Amino acid sequence: QVQLVESGGGLAQVGDSLRLSCAFSGGRFDNYELGWFRQSPGKEREFVGYVDYDGRITYYSDSVKGRFSISRDNAKNTMYLQMNSLKPEDTAIYYCARLRSGNIYSARAYEWWGPGTQVTVSP
Repeated sequence: QVQLVESGGGLAQVGDSLRLSCAFSGGRFDNYELGWFRQSPGKEREFVGYVDYDGRITYYSDSVKGRFSISRDNAKNTMYLQMNSLKPEDTAIYYCARLRSGNIYSARAYEWWGPGTQVTVSP
């Protein structure tokens, strides 16, 4: 059974950095395109970034472009989200998921969602 599990969240100050991990199990990791999303209370799940099968192609939302970067280590079955220059508006639960098909910017195109990891950025 395929499973994705996020880790690495926590409490940060403005300007700090955090690195989230998304551990994959139960399948062939390099067969899948992956994404990061986030959701804060009362808001819809928001696209953060996407990575292709081998990490050569990435896309980011405008809100994180230049501050966040996605990478993956297929040998370790793990994807990462490096978050720099954190802002209070980055506070959310962060999720990873597999792209099934369709619009890479839409949460509806993804499946196998992890349970999420909370990131809180205090002013």
